[in-house]
Amino acid sequence: MPWPAGEMEDRYFMKMALALAEKGRGFTSPNPMVGSVVVKDGRVVGRGWHEKAGKPHAEVNAIDDAGIHAAGATMYVTLEPCNHFGKTPPCTQKIIHAGIARTVVAMSDPNPDVTGGGMDCLKQAGIEVTQGICEKQAMKLNESFIKFIQTKHPFVILKTASTLDGQIATRTGDAKWVTGEPARLFVHRIRHEVDAIMVGIGTVLADNPSLTTRLPDRKGKDPIRIVLDTKLSIPENARLLKPDSEAETIIVCGQSAPDDRKKALMKKGIRIIRTDVTTKGINLPSLMPILGQMGITSLLIEGGGKVIHSALAAGIIDKVLLFYAPKILGGNDGIPMCSGKGPEKMSQAIHLSDMSVRRFENDIMIEGYLGK
Repeated sequence: MPWPAGEMEDRYFMKMALALAEKGRGFTSPNPMVGSVVVKDGRVVGRGWHEKAGKPHAEVNAIDDAGIHAAGATMYVTLEPCNHFGKTPPCTQKIIHAGIARTVVAMSDPNPDVTGGGMDCLKQAGIEVTQGICEKQAMKLNESFIKFIQTKHPFVILKTASTLDGQIATRTGDAKWVTGEPARLFVHRIRHEVDAIMVGIGTVLADNPSLTTRLPDRKGKDPIRIVLDTKLSIPENARLLKPDSEAETIIVCGQSAPDDRKKALMKKGIRIIRTDVTTKGINLPSLMPILGQMGITSLLIEGGGKVIHSALAAGIIDKVLLFYAPKILGGNDGIPMCSGKGPEKMSQAIHLSDMSVRRFENDIMIEGYLGK
């Protein structure tokens, strides 16, 4: 059934607002990405997006861009306008004072303490409000913000790259390169978007990574680097310990890790977090609220196999990005994607939902969600 003409127009302009919101990706945390357009007589007269946490919200930028044309216009915004004072004044008051006649909202504010308050305020001021246009797209755009604002835990993404027979490295540990350059570039874009990236000490010992963001078209934002290192055995010459990035490096260790190693690392500017340890290593469920308290809204786990197994077993993963290269090692002595004990029955396997597939030249990426 075709959409009504009015809804088609609303979807058209809301998609424009969503595209504007994307411009803030990687810069707005812990705030959401939000875009807005102001439309009058079928013509866009104002555009805006939230550029960075602490700066004006999308609605303010769009109204300022529209100027006197905002009076009597329709505003499209990807998230319910705020109705409370934070680092910036309430957007609802800006909308009311600008004389906006109608506001179209993609999704309500996911914060249970304020949901609906912004729309109610606009309605009480006599502004027509339409809700739910492109809601699914808006929720996916801010999936990290939604998880964090509702649970105070980071949204966790698991990324791995393997051969078609499920191995992330050869028996000698060689993993350069499993996938091609386009797939690796996409991963660097993900690094730019997230607040933090996490690996195990095994990956540090094998690859000595810097875990920075390298983009060809602009300067990317480096995520906070987190290493799971139960005994603080990270080598002195590890790249992660050198000040080659503005991003902080955090090492998570067990309660019994040596105090002298902790003091030596702290002198290098490394933050040390002590937490509980299980038979599988760092207790990941207990670590998540600690990261949340630090304001980390999104976390990318890049392995290796033991960390991936532990994260899946702990049930902390929200989304997976599984890259597969058109390669087969053809043996069972390589390093598997997951290293640990699996279930006894296929019925106990972890199921994914909302699956999608994307191609990067000859490599493919499977995206899927857990716990939905």
